[in-house]
Amino acid sequence: MFIVSGRLETQVIAELSRLFEIQTERDIVLDLKDVGVIDREVMGFFLRCEADGVKLENCPSYLREWMEREKG
Repeated sequence: MFIVSGRLETQVIAELSRLFEIQTERDIVLDLKDVGVIDREVMGFFLRCEADGVKLENCPSYLREWMEREKG
């Protein structure tokens, strides 16, 4: 499980991608409970993560609604 928090901007995508690559465990979970503001690129990254089987736990309602609108 990876816990992310605060304001997430595009730079976090590369770091999370790197961590996912070295993760030996097949099931990856992102805990988004303490996420504040994110930018559009991070939202798109979360959509791709979910499509690839990453579980998003404690996803803030505003983010879940935004993601659903983008899936469209």
